[in-house]
Amino acid sequence: MDLFQSLLKTVFVSTILLILTSCKGQVKFGDQQPILNIASPDDADTIPGAMGDLDCIIEDLHGNYWIGSNGHGVFHYHGHSLKQITTQQGLCSDFVFKIQMDLHGYLWFSTRDGICRYDGKVFADYTDSITQALYIGFNPMERGIFFAHRNGICYYNGRTFSNINILPSDYHPLPGDNNMPYAVYAALIDQAGNAWFGTQSKGVCRLQGNSRTFYTSNNLAGPAVRAMVEDNRGILWFGNNGGGLFRYDGQKLTNITEEKGLGNPEFLAGMFNDKPGSMARIFALNTDNEGNLLIGTIDAGLWKYDGVHLTNYTMADGLSGNSIRDIYKNKAGELLIVTNGNAICKYKGKVIEKMKLH
Repeated sequence: MDLFQSLLKTVFVSTILLILTSCKGQVKFGDQQPILNIASPDDADTIPGAMGDLDCIIEDLHGNYWIGSNGHGVFHYHGHSLKQITTQQGLCSDFVFKIQMDLHGYLWFSTRDGICRYDGKVFADYTDSITQALYIGFNPMERGIFFAHRNGICYYNGRTFSNINILPSDYHPLPGDNNMPYAVYAALIDQAGNAWFGTQSKGVCRLQGNSRTFYTSNNLAGPAVRAMVEDNRGILWFGNNGGGLFRYDGQKLTNITEEKGLGNPEFLAGMFNDKPGSMARIFALNTDNEGNLLIGTIDAGLWKYDGVHLTNYTMADGLSGNSIRDIYKNKAGELLIVTNGNAICKYKGKVIEKMKLH
């Protein structure tokens, strides 16, 4: 299941030079009028037509929100109305899984069918350019953005693109082998300048200069590592789809889920079942302003971890759904939670409320 989702969610794109003439196509945002969705006052916190299909959210330089969906394109909220943007307005695909912003403020939409960039005026498709990027290394201190793809990981520093290869030198798959154990789900650069990559089934890879180290113990390898975050103390947290929550302090890798008895052994055994009340299938991680860890599971709602105690939040506590797809911190420090419901939730400590969108 993870491999199929990986093939959908990691077909991301890049090129050597950021020039529009190298792109497959360009569509101006105003060439075709986006669909304007207007909900009734009673539904001011819902996204019409997107029930169960929201995947991610990001705030742009102007304080507007862009919400990616699985099959309905992108929803653009700019303070007083909600517009729907689809392939008719230039998106590569209506299946949008990740949105990133580069240092210029341009938005990059990773989709099922490639990646496109929006510069405020024009959507440009970079899908055909990925194979042009050279494997020339990168400077992690530039704090750029990553795009995963079938043959590696592409890094963009705001000027040029370069490919990174984390494959071991002794890895030689047979021709026609579609298994992708080193496919990347999540990436981050820590405070020390190390790059970390969560893989399909090979745990977490740390890239330190030209040195690669794979962390695989305590069920970190096997299921996919879908989320990573570094807290304000420099501790790294890894979220695994089956193995649960992992803590790495620079020396010791600890499986917090197993310590707390919140695992899902049936899922690890191949039964692929959901388990309410567990903390095994993690898809999103972030930290709040008090230093607590927020943990989003795909089947058991949201967890808060203060380093000692764990608290579980579900639909009974105000979440729009118990399947967490994204936890995003906006410029004001608020945590926005994307679930399988048709609303975005704001996490405010003990209170969870739906975000007004109309």
